[in-house]
Amino acid sequence: MTSVSVQHLDLSFGSVQVLKDLNIDIEEGEFLVLLGPSGCGKSTLLNCIAGLLDITGGQIHISGKNVTWAEPKDRGIGMVFQSYALYPQMTVRGNLSFGLKTQKFSRAEIKERVSRVADILQIQDLLNRKPGALSGGQRQRVAIGRALVRDVDVYLFDEPLSNLDAKLRTELRVELKQLHNRLQNTMIYVTHDQIEAMTLADRIAIMRDGFIQQLADPYTVYNRPTNLFVAGFVGSPGMSFVDGKISGDGSTFTFGNVTVPLAEYDGDNTASTSSDVKLGLRPEHTTVHRAAIEGKTVVANLELVEALGSESLLYFIVEDQRISALVDADEKYEQGSTLHLEFNIGKASLFDSATEERL
Repeated sequence: MTSVSVQHLDLSFGSVQVLKDLNIDIEEGEFLVLLGPSGCGKSTLLNCIAGLLDITGGQIHISGKNVTWAEPKDRGIGMVFQSYALYPQMTVRGNLSFGLKTQKFSRAEIKERVSRVADILQIQDLLNRKPGALSGGQRQRVAIGRALVRDVDVYLFDEPLSNLDAKLRTELRVELKQLHNRLQNTMIYVTHDQIEAMTLADRIAIMRDGFIQQLADPYTVYNRPTNLFVAGFVGSPGMSFVDGKISGDGSTFTFGNVTVPLAEYDGDNTASTSSDVKLGLRPEHTTVHRAAIEGKTVVANLELVEALGSESLLYFIVEDQRISALVDADEKYEQGSTLHLEFNIGKASLFDSATEERL
């Protein structure tokens, strides 16, 4: 059953069109992440769903009801903002209960909802504190709790973890996933952090310039990116792109003096509109060998070693093009040495250089 439906949505600020004929259906109980760089329209889309922006065209339905022109309070949503936006003069209990009081809930109902949310978020011992006495992570929990007390079907999150340090982001990311597993409400989450997107989402909508480039589960987005933008945006460390040519029958990819067989490629390698293509290789799908393996490896010069802790990222130059590989940190390689690379073509991506679409 569809929980949120956005149909042919347009939004313009004067002559600037921000969202263009955008369509997306979000299933009941789904955790959908809107991912993309700054200015791509992801927060704007979320604000349109919330009713904080008046759209130029199209319709928005929530739980089967047309809410295109409904006030935010009448849309059946709870929203968590990037800034905590807590009332500093109120206690945590006051912040959680304020919205319920304005909606004329009974004291008993307010007490029950606040207590339930405090238990879920493990902030029972914070209820009598004011925001100034809380850490950043505790404040964000309270901000999330303020949305949860509304007890609605759809929750919207606008980069709620971006103001926290890395350790707190990781902790709250896990808690948010557990929260969704427990509540099974529809959640729409905006972020520019691909790790948040990959770990939280049931599906990811990757946006660019007001358009959704790809809408799929994290595995598909990562392993079968629909175009060059998605491939380059998703993945850390990032994908390497090698410019070359594909044979007429799609059996080989050639760059410089290197020829790579494509028999194991997962796609239609004859679909290119021209012979010019880009081969996309993720660092973890490139294996480093100290000795050549005939028919399997290519010669590479090690340009740089970047230590990442448990792993190291190696940057190679092959036929004047850069290719990276991820290796165990215990494997020691000297910068400037000559090594041999084996590509896992079954995990690689090919893109038409002209259209930038995946083959």
